[in-house]
Amino acid sequence: KIRQYDNWTNLRTLWGAIKKKDTPGWPAGKAFEYLVLQAFLLDGGSVRWPYMVEIENEVVEQIDGFVHIGRFSCIVESKHTEKPIAIAPIAKMRNQLLRRHSGAIGLIFSFAGFTEAAVILAKYIAPQSILLWTGLEIEQAIADNKILDYLEYKYRTCLETGIPDAGILHSSTPPAP
Repeated sequence: KIRQYDNWTNLRTLWGAIKKKDTPGWPAGKAFEYLVLQAFLLDGGSVRWPYMVEIENEVVEQIDGFVHIGRFSCIVESKHTEKPIAIAPIAKMRNQLLRRHSGAIGLIFSFAGFTEAAVILAKYIAPQSILLWTGLEIEQAIADNKILDYLEYKYRTCLETGIPDAGILHSSTPPAP
């Protein structure tokens, strides 16, 4: 279904529908989940669509997606909720990252953003390899037809400052780190 949104203009149309809660034919939260992955695909990333990880015939993880962009390999978690999300998805992501190569990073996209406590706690999670994205930042990336430059900005800022939620808003080009 996401393949029909094969350019930035179409993806902006889907974003508008998600904001209006008008996504017939999509299970709850799936349009948002796939929109995030499609943005990476449109910007030149390699995407692995949602999948499950099984160990001994038991599902141990449900992954919303995985993206590879140059040197970045990222587990993607998307949350389309009415209220900002708390620490639980961030803790879950930390556990998923602990099972993977140390070069992997986590990207959590929250339509409604994050609670203040979640952002504070995310700054103290070790290793510091989880980047937080709000719905407004997704909207900015889609409006600017780029998400990879913003990922690189967030990543560099996190490496240099330990801040996992560096903002990208109100700039077509993120400031140089």
